Amino acid sequence: MKTVCPGGTAPGPDGSIPLLWYAAYGSNLHAARFACYLYGGRTEGAALACPGCRDRRPPRASAALTLPGTLYFAGSSATWGGGATAFYDPDGPGTVPARGYLLTPGQFSDVAAQEMHRPPGSGPDLTRVLACGYDAGTPGRYGTLLRVGALGGRPVLTFTSPAGSAGGGLGAPTGAYLRTLGAGLAQAHGWGPWRAAGYLASRPGAAGHWGVAAVAGLLG
Repeated sequence: MKTVCPGGTAPGPDGSIPLLWYAAYGSNLHAARFACYLYGGRTEGAALACPGCRDRRPPRASAALTLPGTLYFAGSSATWGGGATAFYDPDGPGTVPARGYLLTPGQFSDVAAQEMHRPPGSGPDLTRVLACGYDAGTPGRYGTLLRVGALGGRPVLTFTSPAGSAGGGLGAPTGAYLRTLGAGLAQAHGWGPWRAAGYLASRPGAAGHWGVAAVAGLLG
């Protein structure tokens, strides 16, 4: 993967980045699912609960985003019945609908830690990704940090796999996972069941395992 956004991010007077945008492109598109990472708990369809962030203040804002690249499904998640989960390849073709949440750096780091089944407080340091736009130094399935742009003068960050869609061990997601993504696309972008189904069923990993009508049936 290449650096997505060149140039650094200007810190505040005390050397810190007070707030940043987290670009969610998978199940965290759905506000109730993302709330589990902030406040703790288990969302509908998920097998495992999240401990929540150390800082449990709500996002200061949310916004619909569109990222350049490809969403794909890979790996196996105990949270979602052994099915594959969503990853982001910034070098792939097309665009990815996402949802931005305005968080503190500590909240973003705690969300990333929980995505890798680690406790809050053990997440990645953001110094390098804020300065360079890219950091693959954190071990784990979501250990690659990307700065994918800026919104309102604040950096937009996300995390993904270092493998990319070409070498990510593609797999099929479960129905419960797709249902959560579809609900998130409806919330963030106003997509109806058939539009969301057409998008999700065509993503690498899901394509060939899920048909558009089957996914629309989950979402309708």
